[in-house]
Amino acid sequence: MTARDIEAEPAWAEPEDEFETRRDGWVKRVLPRTMFGRSLLIIVIPLILLQAIAAWVFYDRHWAAVSWRLSADVSGDIGLLVDALKFARPAGDKARLLNNAAALTDLDFSLNAGAKLPPLPSASHSMLEDQLTQAMQGRVDFPYRITADGPDGVRIEVQLQDGLLVVDVPRKRLYSYTTYIFVMWMVGSSLVLLAVATVFLRNQVKSLRRLAAAADGFGKGRPVPFFKVEGAAEIRQAALAFMTMRDRIQRQIRQRTQMLAGVSHDLRTPLTRMKLALELLGNDPAVPELKSDVAEMERMVNGYLDFARGEGTEEPVETDISLLLEDVAAATRRDGTPLSVAAGPEYVMPVRPNALRRCLGNLIANARRYGSHIWLTGIVVADGIDILVDDDGPGIPAPDRGRVFRAFMRLDASRNPSTGGVGLGLTIARDVARSHGGDVRLETSPQGGLRARVHLPR
Repeated sequence: MTARDIEAEPAWAEPEDEFETRRDGWVKRVLPRTMFGRSLLIIVIPLILLQAIAAWVFYDRHWAAVSWRLSADVSGDIGLLVDALKFARPAGDKARLLNNAAALTDLDFSLNAGAKLPPLPSASHSMLEDQLTQAMQGRVDFPYRITADGPDGVRIEVQLQDGLLVVDVPRKRLYSYTTYIFVMWMVGSSLVLLAVATVFLRNQVKSLRRLAAAADGFGKGRPVPFFKVEGAAEIRQAALAFMTMRDRIQRQIRQRTQMLAGVSHDLRTPLTRMKLALELLGNDPAVPELKSDVAEMERMVNGYLDFARGEGTEEPVETDISLLLEDVAAATRRDGTPLSVAAGPEYVMPVRPNALRRCLGNLIANARRYGSHIWLTGIVVADGIDILVDDDGPGIPAPDRGRVFRAFMRLDASRNPSTGGVGLGLTIARDVARSHGGDVRLETSPQGGLRARVHLPR
C-alpha cells in the first residue's frame, strides 16, 4: 500500500491554565484567575485582617470598658437612691426624692408601696444586662431583678422593705453610640480605599491587556499598529521589548523576501537557458532524460521557494470563510476532481485569502493523489473555525503522522516524483495555518482515509 505524500504533526495542544493543570489544592481553585482579581485580593485581605484586629481591640478595650463604666454609673445612682429612701419617712418626701432623682439621672423611678418582687430568677441574655448585673452587686444590698424593657432600655426592680422600686433605664445610659460610628468609619474608609485601589489597578491591568492583545494579534499574523506605552515600569519595559521584537521579525521577513526574490531570478534564468539548449539539441537520445531532470529541478526549486517565501507580504483582510471554501471547491472541480463541500453559515474573520487558498490547495492535492473522493467541510467552533479535508484513501498510520510534517519528508522511499511531490505540501500548509495563529493536524477520517484539520482562531 502506497504511503501518502502529506505533511502533518501530532495534535496541537493549547497551553492549559495553571488552575486547570494543578488541582492539588483548594486554595488554587478558589483564587481569582485574572491579574486584576489577584492584585485586588492582595489589597483586600490585609484590609479585612486590619479591620478584624481593630474591631477586636476596640471591643475588648474600649467598648467593653465604656459599657462597664456606664453600667457602674447606673447601679451607683440606684444605690444612692435606695440609701436615701431609707431616711425618707413621709410619703411626700419619697415622692419628691424620686422626682429629683429622675430629673438628675435621666432614670425613670417609681415606688409601688407594699408590692413584692416575684420569686423569679434574674435572666440576663445580653452583654449589657450581664454587666449591669455585675455592677449592681455590692452597690445594692436588696434583692433585685433585671429584665429587658424592649428596644428602649432595661427595667430594674429592687425589693425594698416598704415596697418595690421600679427603675426604667434608657439605652443611652447603658450603651455608647461610638460603636456604630467606629464601624461606619471603618466600613466607609475601607470602601473608599477599595474604590481608589480598583481604579488604579484597572488602569495598570488595562495596559497589560492591551499588550496581550497586541501580542496575540501579531502571533496570528495581523497588523499591530503602534500603541501608547503606559502603565508601570515593568509593563512599559515589556511593551517596548515586544515592539522591538515585532520590528526585528518584520525586518527579517522583508530581508528574506528580498533575498528569495533574487534567488528566484538567479535560479530560474539558468534553468530557462538549459531548457532552450535542450530544445536545440534535436533528436539526441539523451534529451528526454535531461528534460525530465530539468523539469524535476524546476519543480523542486518552485516548491522550495514557495515554502521559504510563504505569504508574508499579504495583508489580512476580512474574509467570509464559507465563500472562500466554495471558491476552492469550484476550482478543484474544474480540474475534474470529485469533491463535496459543506461550507456552513457565513463566518467572517481576518485572514490572508491567497495564503489560505494555497494551504487548502495543498491539502486537497495530497488528498486527490491518494483518494477517489474529497470532502471539504467548515465547522464553527468556540474559538474560531475548523476546516476539514477528508478523503477515502489509504491514510497514514498514526505513528507516522508526526514525522511526515518535516520539510522534504516523504513516506515513499523511492522518491519517485510520479507518486508524490518533493515533500513540502503540508509543510507549507502548516506554515500558512500557523501564520494565522492556528495549526494543522491529522486524524482518521470517518470516510475511511485521512482527515486534515485546519484550525483558525478568531
